[in-house]
Amino acid sequence: MSGGEQEQRNYYLGVDVGTGSVRAALVDQCGVLLAFADQPIMKWEPQFNHHEQSSEDIWAACCIVTKKVVRGIDLNRIRGLGFDATCSLVVLDKQFRPLPVNHEGDPHRNIIMWLDHRAVSQVQRINETKHRVLQYVGGVMSVEMQAPKLLWLKENLRETCWDKAGHFFDLPDFLSWKATGVTARSLCSLVCKWTYSAEKGWDDSFWKMIGLEDFVADNYSKIGNQVLPPGASLGNGLTQEAAKDLGLPAGIAVAASLIDAHAGGLGVIGADVKGHGLACEGQPVTSRLAIICGTSSCHMGISKDPIFVPGVWGPYFSAMVPGFWLNEGGQSVTGRLIDHMVQGHAAFPELQAKATASCQSVYAYLNSHLDLIKKAQSVGFLTVDLHVWPDFHGNRSPLADLTLKGMVTGLKLSQDLDDLAILYLATVQAIAFGTRFIIEAMEAAGHSITTLFLCGGLSKNPLFVQMHADITGMPVVLSQEVESVLVGAAILGACASGDFTSVQLQTFKTASPCQDVKQLTNGVAMAQVLHQIDVAWFNESWLSRIKEDVGDNWRIKVCRIMRELDPNSGPKFSTKLSKNLFKKLIYRYILLCIV
Repeated sequence: MSGGEQEQRNYYLGVDVGTGSVRAALVDQCGVLLAFADQPIMKWEPQFNHHEQSSEDIWAACCIVTKKVVRGIDLNRIRGLGFDATCSLVVLDKQFRPLPVNHEGDPHRNIIMWLDHRAVSQVQRINETKHRVLQYVGGVMSVEMQAPKLLWLKENLRETCWDKAGHFFDLPDFLSWKATGVTARSLCSLVCKWTYSAEKGWDDSFWKMIGLEDFVADNYSKIGNQVLPPGASLGNGLTQEAAKDLGLPAGIAVAASLIDAHAGGLGVIGADVKGHGLACEGQPVTSRLAIICGTSSCHMGISKDPIFVPGVWGPYFSAMVPGFWLNEGGQSVTGRLIDHMVQGHAAFPELQAKATASCQSVYAYLNSHLDLIKKAQSVGFLTVDLHVWPDFHGNRSPLADLTLKGMVTGLKLSQDLDDLAILYLATVQAIAFGTRFIIEAMEAAGHSITTLFLCGGLSKNPLFVQMHADITGMPVVLSQEVESVLVGAAILGACASGDFTSVQLQTFKTASPCQDVKQLTNGVAMAQVLHQIDVAWFNESWLSRIKEDVGDNWRIKVCRIMRELDPNSGPKFSTKLSKNLFKKLIYRYILLCIV
């Protein structure tokens, strides 16, 4: 790359707040992900179905990862910043200080997480109203939406929280406020989780009917009376205080945010598939279903006209892609369910030991073990006598029944590693059947879906991908850039900067599909990328830092590896390979990635 080309490069930052961690990425104007960092965040579960977080802890994590990804970069070339996050509820007082959302009175825990199910009674009463706004959430409001949580706070924490509250934010909107001081809300958050209408605004009668007339009386100032489309530039950009926190120049454009799943949908649903020989080439974007699969799975389908699907959220106008209606199906805690089934099995310690010994993640090892025990038959037939009903946290779509529970049938007395592998397979299959159930409901209502576009952590698991293809009978397209959610967040920043006029189907040039599922899970980075280096030259302590990473994004892997290259924690080099040569190989690979 010439010096002139380097000088012309513009950068955009995407920050993604998930359930268990904050991640950041630096992306250039071509959509190439150049640097990545992540940081865990705290979670509390003071009692069953009560899940809480801290806005101060999350912001601190945002600052850590942002500073990491901009190291060595000309900060003046950073043009925009975009946030996405889970649709969790943040509560602040009139001076923007945290308020407790718990009986213990701990103000540090001021977030009710998206998966929190404390407001069961409240959501049941809301659904009994049969109010007209419910037709835009599939006919039944979910306990995971914000209205029942707000009602729970009013009824249970009146003195310590409700009466003192000045601001209720969706977590993505909290982050954009923290960065800019602007309290405007994203259309995405308010439409999808708060019953706001992109066409009509707030419905006073709904809030009065459910007992939250307080919001009507103060003209919705506590929950948002200024609403902007995702990607719109907020205020004067990054404030001096936020710029110092994040390690960025003040004034950088900051975008109105997106919910994390919607950022993933934005990052993948408009993929350019030309020239790859895929069946979906030439078909309308409305024939695609984006599945963002991590801790939970979200199924995003768009249409030119509103389609009402019983049990599926929406239709939401312009909530993800401007000018299109969005329907959002979902399965609660799918990724967590897989962990729950695997980690709770009696053979899990044996699995851990064998996976560690083979330098694999437990899921990569399980996938290999299934290949060993299937013999001549297809792997899917290993579960002919074992079945899982996956609604351990209720059913979000299309049954919309939070009271449903999970079930396993076909268990036997043995609990060896084979049994664990087959239970894992049955769980993945159950999740895929749930996706098929959602697709059938959407198609019955008028959608025409032909292709699945997957992104998120579970899309890096080839078994998960294959079972979705087998069980739905549809082709699956995977993005070459596996971090589609972060790219979606960066797209917001690019739009806010003015460099791009709209987020509509703007996925830069990142979404050419992989030719092979195995391209997503190629194992330990160094042995695969730099063939000149023998993995045995690295000591176990250093290798353990990267061996659990089974993703394919080599740019991220190289970024992580470079962070480990210091005299104390770096690899122990043999005479075959000097440290300088190793660094040259790394930098050469980085150059190949970004050219």
